Amino acid sequence: MAGCPSARPDRRARQTIRAAGLEPLAGPCMMGAMPSEDRIAALDLARTAAILGMVAFHFCYDLELFGYLPRGTTTSGFFWYHARAVAGSFLFLAGVSLWLAHGAGIRWPAFWRRFAMVGGAAVLVSIVSRFATPQAPIHFGILHCIALSGLVALPFLRLPAIATLAAAVLAFALPTIAANPAFNSLPFIWTGLATERPLMADYVPLFPWLAPALAGLALAKRAQGAGLWQHLRRAPKGWERVAAWPGQHSLAIYLIHQPLLIGGFVAFRWLTL
Repeated sequence: MAGCPSARPDRRARQTIRAAGLEPLAGPCMMGAMPSEDRIAALDLARTAAILGMVAFHFCYDLELFGYLPRGTTTSGFFWYHARAVAGSFLFLAGVSLWLAHGAGIRWPAFWRRFAMVGGAAVLVSIVSRFATPQAPIHFGILHCIALSGLVALPFLRLPAIATLAAAVLAFALPTIAANPAFNSLPFIWTGLATERPLMADYVPLFPWLAPALAGLALAKRAQGAGLWQHLRRAPKGWERVAAWPGQHSLAIYLIHQPLLIGGFVAFRWLTL
């Protein structure tokens, strides 16, 4: 890809990649098998926190779905902010991971493998949602956004952190300054530039949600310059191993947690009839 870093990282680049212990597009996606000594425990724990926030939100969402909470509970007040904080944290961590895995040179096979994994999971979610929630199918949710954001962010690996942060600000503002009814039709809803929000169970368009991904990339780049990642490089120890496990298997948890929660609610309702 023109304008992107070389696909052949040098020795220093390989050391940076090993220090990262991460694959591209990490967010709600399962981490590749990595030697435990090459992991960054703090990032695994951050992903675990994001996963727990997501599961907590969906638990409350399902409580509302099954009539145990008033309708509209999870789309207003605290839960409105909670959902956006969780989505933003996933995308921010995806940006951090993109830099750590490819900032010193893009490893194209690894990038496309992870892109295919996350993109394939996104397609699966879309297909299942057409049967599970036909009134609000998921055409572009969090997984779609993580996959596309990782692709769009590749050129920013070469740009200064300040330019990437400026692009993040623009991405955040774009739905406000560039919204147009022309983007209201289904083929363009991924942009986030529509004037009407489409009815979806999960809607995370490219704009403004590219912003936290670019911010994560930019801050990870600055942290690299300050030597932070080398300082943080260590595997989870003791209780951290248990706490970090969900963060190391986030895609799998993302895909199975809702079926398990809904199945639990169905079983509970059946047992209490």
